[in-house]
Amino acid sequence: MIASLTGRLKRKATDYLIVDVVGVGYQVSVPLSSYSSLPEDGEEISLHIHTHLREDSLSLFGFLTEAEKNMFLLLMGVSGIGPKLALAVLSSLSVRDLSHAIQASDDSKLCSIPGIGKKTAARMVLELKDKLKHLAPSTLLQAGAGVMAGDGEDAVSALVNLGYKKPLAEEAVRKIRSDRADLPLETIIREALNVLLKR
Repeated sequence: MIASLTGRLKRKATDYLIVDVVGVGYQVSVPLSSYSSLPEDGEEISLHIHTHLREDSLSLFGFLTEAEKNMFLLLMGVSGIGPKLALAVLSSLSVRDLSHAIQASDDSKLCSIPGIGKKTAARMVLELKDKLKHLAPSTLLQAGAGVMAGDGEDAVSALVNLGYKKPLAEEAVRKIRSDRADLPLETIIREALNVLLKR
């Protein structure tokens, strides 16, 4: 099982990376929270890895912080939540905000995440509330946000990957960028998410 990777960042997209480790390229799925803090292509990167093995595939999920990986594993333990949905949850809310929502039994905030309905939100609260109380405080810290050039197409792609329809995603991104074209990508995505959640 692969638990961590350190290598050269060969390529990055809003939902995956390719990390070159001594000539071998590993494709790693990442949440937006990690994507926003990535170095530039060609620079060294270290990721906490979860190896997900199925009968027909082997997938790698990567995180810049141990807090994100721990929350990802907790989410995977909830009935009805697989790795892709767990990644979507972490892309929608920071570890800290997600933890607070679960501990406060804030179903409405959890249901605002694409793919999470009332039943799944209720299961998240029921199954994770006590577990989060026993985690180290560092687990609840939010990953630091990186600063990078804004890119409307990447933002739209990220929102579509989270489950939103492309026309709605494009409309939200246009609204955010109409008078602030130089926003960092993560800011565009988070503000567009806020617009979409209010619809």
